[in-house]
Amino acid sequence: MLVLVAPGQGAQTPGFLTPWLELPGAADRLEGWSDAAGLDLAHYGTKADADEIRDTKVAQPLLVAAGLLSAGELGVTPDTVAGHSVGEITAAVWAQVLSAQDAMGFVAARGRSMADAAAVTETGMAAVLGGDPEDVVAHLDGLGLTPANINGAGQIVAAGTMEQLAALAADKPEKARVMPLKVAGAFHTAHMAPAVAALDALTPALAVSDPKLPYVSNADGHTVTSGAEVVRRLVAQVSSPVRWDLCMETFQEHGVTAIVEVSPGGTLVGLAKRALPGVRTVALKTPDDLEAARALVAEVTEAAAAEAEAE
Repeated sequence: MLVLVAPGQGAQTPGFLTPWLELPGAADRLEGWSDAAGLDLAHYGTKADADEIRDTKVAQPLLVAAGLLSAGELGVTPDTVAGHSVGEITAAVWAQVLSAQDAMGFVAARGRSMADAAAVTETGMAAVLGGDPEDVVAHLDGLGLTPANINGAGQIVAAGTMEQLAALAADKPEKARVMPLKVAGAFHTAHMAPAVAALDALTPALAVSDPKLPYVSNADGHTVTSGAEVVRRLVAQVSSPVRWDLCMETFQEHGVTAIVEVSPGGTLVGLAKRALPGVRTVALKTPDDLEAARALVAEVTEAAAAEAEAE
């Protein structure tokens, strides 16, 4: 079984879209998505520096566009789709819940509203690596921090005020390391509540269809079969923790054999390598990775066909 996944904020790096825009038709597709998002995504994906693309108003549309572009070049139909945080919007397009144009308008509004919410109080996020998960969550709770991303494979992302994060750096959970993240706010926490209200007001204008592919939700790792419920979760997830650990458990329950992570890939494949031993993976970083991804997809397809024939 092949799962196609899309990364969230923090995966972007300066110039990462440059090689993708050299492919035929890619620049035209990106131009159309730029119009929908109200941003020059080609500029931000090729010429902008790290600080510019760290801005959540930029990062979110940029990541969704990169995921759609690289998946389009891969040209495969996966068995299941999922995305981490903003990557869920990318996955919603793959599942045909939203059109690419609607998704780009929605993610641009998401980025703006989350940036506005983040501006109210100086907040941030930090990765807690290692330690017992239950002990880590209890430790964060004691400091007033939220476990905003429970990613599995020994990684939990804490979010809160800069004072709370400084306290965490000074008082780490037992047997854990703390690494500050280059994000612009405490995403997936109560600090984002104003963004939830702003996005909820936009949903009536969206053209929504039920998923045509199994869509695994960050909220609880469940497969969602209603398009309206997918959109409701996309809105609510802005201020709720990402449970990527539960998503990976669902992949495993469904018999995942391969995972391909779209551009800018690497983060989710890294988690899968630690949490899902034996599952083969490819991360699309540049177009040079497309050949390996297609080869993996072909092998998975052949193996599934052989198994079906044997039955």
